[in-house]
Amino acid sequence: MSGQSRQSGQSGLGGQSGLGGLSGQGGQGRQVLAGARERWVRTGGVELCVAELGDASQPTVLLVHGYPDSKEVWSEVAAHLSERFHVVLYDVRGHGRSTAPTPLRGGFTLEKLTDDFLAVADAVSPDRPVHLVGHDWGSVQSWEFVTVRRTEGRIASFTSMSGPSLDHFGHWIKKRMTRPTPRRVGQLLGQGAKSWYVYLLHTPVLPELAWRGPLGSQWPKILRRVEKVPAGDYPTPSLRTDAAHGAWLYRDNVRARLRRPRADAYAHAPVQLITPTGDLFLSPKLYEELELWAPQLTRRTLAGKHWVPRTRPEQLAAWIADFVRTHEDLGLSSAQGAAVARPKAAAGRHADRFGGQLVLVTGAASGIGRATAFAFAEAGARVVAVDRDADGAARTAELSRLIGAPAAWAETVDVSDEQAMEKLAEKVSTEYGVLDVLVNNAGIGLSGSFFDTTAEDWKKVLDVNLWGVIHGCRIFGQQMADRGQGGHIVNTASAAAYQPSRALPAYSTSKAAVLMLSECLRAELAGQDIGVSAICPGIVNTNITATARFAGVDAAEEKRRQKKSSRLYGLRNFPPERVADAVLDAVVKNQAVVPVTPESRGAYLMSRFAPRTLRAIARWEPRL
Repeated sequence: MSGQSRQSGQSGLGGQSGLGGLSGQGGQGRQVLAGARERWVRTGGVELCVAELGDASQPTVLLVHGYPDSKEVWSEVAAHLSERFHVVLYDVRGHGRSTAPTPLRGGFTLEKLTDDFLAVADAVSPDRPVHLVGHDWGSVQSWEFVTVRRTEGRIASFTSMSGPSLDHFGHWIKKRMTRPTPRRVGQLLGQGAKSWYVYLLHTPVLPELAWRGPLGSQWPKILRRVEKVPAGDYPTPSLRTDAAHGAWLYRDNVRARLRRPRADAYAHAPVQLITPTGDLFLSPKLYEELELWAPQLTRRTLAGKHWVPRTRPEQLAAWIADFVRTHEDLGLSSAQGAAVARPKAAAGRHADRFGGQLVLVTGAASGIGRATAFAFAEAGARVVAVDRDADGAARTAELSRLIGAPAAWAETVDVSDEQAMEKLAEKVSTEYGVLDVLVNNAGIGLSGSFFDTTAEDWKKVLDVNLWGVIHGCRIFGQQMADRGQGGHIVNTASAAAYQPSRALPAYSTSKAAVLMLSECLRAELAGQDIGVSAICPGIVNTNITATARFAGVDAAEEKRRQKKSSRLYGLRNFPPERVADAVLDAVVKNQAVVPVTPESRGAYLMSRFAPRTLRAIARWEPRL
């Protein structure tokens, strides 16, 4: 269905990402997305406010907002996407600057919302299908769009977050009621508890009074406190009216569709499902059987709560962009085809978790650090490779991009230098964003008896192995905590942290301190959804042996011992890639202490159950 449209010029707000507070239509505060071209689309007795950003010749990404939002909930995501795509946002009928149907009752059915979508799509992209993105009720109605026959050919892909299909939800409920098991009953009761607000929105008058009264005034504070939504230009001044009108989204659709869900609600376009792990309103169990309804399904999980368009805009934009480019029709002109070339989708382990996330790895020029950077790159993460070896870090970043990282950067820093680390953190947060995962991996080796180890030797080892970890945890961890959306810190300790050795007093002490620091931080940061893991490798074939120092010997003897150690580690041949796999698993499973090699796991068990035997082994003097 096509609607009539009229277009206005570009808003005069420069390149800022904020919203205008100008007076506008209907007596409400006028919200205009910065730098947007604005048009009005008339359809079904309402007039929809549509905003466009980016190059109209590029693939169109159409963003649909949820409840009780207006299109401005997408402003940060839209700003990122508009650098590469034609981005379209519209106020759902009765929200923002779009007019409301008369009467309200019956004016928000999924059929009429589908009419609105088609009218907007025909106005902004008449000749090419659009890439649909929905959040909350924007996702609920978008599931309708992507599963009804009359929209076939108009949708190239669909990204859904925090909003299920009412048809799929209805079948999910019926299956658990007609074929109950203890597990299914638990799922039903759990989602029923999360849906408390749906019952309230079905009550007459009360939701409108609440939103126009105290709830409307307190809502921004609630979002900041509960969801950690940054303060600023969101929510918009139309919140009270949006929420009051939006109650009819529930009243017009939920009970009717849950009672009689469609049997043919199959998606006719590829679907990307983004599931926030901390969503307060929806259980991930709702989507367990989604492959039955969406055969071309890509799943991603995101450490965040419900309002991820405001709290995780960079992450969402990266995933949306990757999905759009993967499914964009390349039957274009050569110039257009080059602009939207299909990338290689991330295929590494845990790509559903780490794709688009920002990960920083120290000691990334070689060994475990480089392997860890590559593992995150294969999973589609954006990687910051840090090392004091500038050439090695640059090489790691370059290879990370080739492997699958959508972006990778190299930074040269000595982790023991506190001021340099603070400057690095400021640069990373300003240019790349706040970290999702920090891997404190940089370290140096030192062997020699306690009395052969000088004070200067101790200082060098502790500066890098311990203070480098402290600096990373304190500076980058503080940024994670301030963002309020969780994260994860991985500290590379060692089996030497719990396996005493007469030959490694300084090294073992530094790693034992890292292990205890990790345990303490894990306890402190658990309430802020920041996990902390200590990785404890044993004998791993890396070049740390070639650079390790030996206290109390001359240069020639030190060189001989380095070569012999490297040969022994090479014969053991435990690859650093397996440690990297353990790092990713530790983040996904939020593990506290992770011994990696067989000897590391054995020593860890002995430290707990047979410490006297471990102390006896420590008296053995290795012959190099």
